[in-house]
This record gives sequence, C-alpha cells and structure tokens, in this order.
Amino acid sequence: MFKHFIKPLGDFFSALFLLIILSPIILLTAIILFLANNGKVFFFQQRPGLNKKPFKIVKFKTMRDAFDQEGVPLPDDDRLTKVGSIVRSASLDELLQLINVLKGDMSLVGPRPLLMQYLPRYSPEQAKRHNIKPGITGWAQVNGRNAISWEQKFKYDVDYVEKQSFTLDIKILWMTFLNVIQRKGISADGHVTMEEFKG
Repeated sequence: MFKHFIKPLGDFFSALFLLIILSPIILLTAIILFLANNGKVFFFQQRPGLNKKPFKIVKFKTMRDAFDQEGVPLPDDDRLTKVGSIVRSASLDELLQLINVLKGDMSLVGPRPLLMQYLPRYSPEQAKRHNIKPGITGWAQVNGRNAISWEQKFKYDVDYVEKQSFTLDIKILWMTFLNVIQRKGISADGHVTMEEFKG
C-alpha cells in the first residue's frame, strides 16, 4: 500500500508544493548561475532509475566545462566554481530534481541515482538499490552522505530498500533538513565531491 500508492502520491504533491514554495529561491539561484556561468544554468545527465532504466536528471550547474589536452574532463576539484561551491554547500543544486519527482523518474526518498558507468561494478547485493526509484535524499545521505565509504553507502541504500516505510521516510526527510542546515557530509575526505566508485 505504501510503496505502490501512498508514496508515489505523496511524492507528486510534495514536489509540486515544494516547487511552488521554493520558486523564489530557485529563480534567484538560476539568475546568479546565469551570470556566473556565462549563461549556463542547468546540468543534465543520464542516470539509472527504477530497474536500472535510464532517465535524464536535472540539476543546477555548479562546475565549469574544463578538459585536459586529451579532452578528458578535469577533476571535480578543479572544475567546481566559487559560486557553485556555495550552491552545493546549501544543497541548492538538488532542488531542480523536484521536477524529476513530478515526472515520476525519482522519489523524494530513495537511493541516490549515480552514474550509468557504475552499473556493471555493483555486486548483486549492491544492485538491489535499483529495485526502487532513486531519491533526492536517502538513508545513506542522512548517515554521512559523501563523507562515508561506498561500501557503507550501499549498505544503507539496500537497508532502506528492504525496510522502507512512511515512518522511515519522515525520519529521513527531517534528518535531511537538519543536515542541510548544518551542512553535514557534503564532501568526501580530501575531495569536493565523492571519489569515483570502482567496484
């Protein structure tokens, strides 16, 4: 009942409400990034969703387009802009994913959608994280986010998949709010984001 009816319905109306309420912040962030990024405001990328089905995630663009001599993107540390760093530290870059929730690609709560290239690297146990829709926030995010190891993160993800409930979702959303206010777990140790998962 919760997974198939209450959660999807709650996701839709909550995302719609939040988009309306947060629209002034979203608009202001877009204007600031437009000025700081030479007109480039949005970041689109394919990510694996429910049952590993690809969808296009939308976020605010916090990194500049910079490549080495062979055309390979520079490390995140070198591409993150000063304005982007502020946007990321306040988790404002994630707000546009409410659109993905409205479209049904994502949920408010669930395992974070990672990169398509990671799919072959998961163990069968870790791959269970794709048995449900990915989320804007999740059990792993409120228990360390980018400050914990990949193994710990996936353990939390699978634990959520197996134990998801209305009560747990409310707990995760409240903890997310507290973490955003306190800016906890935004970066991995020695990195501005999380280092690559290599399996």
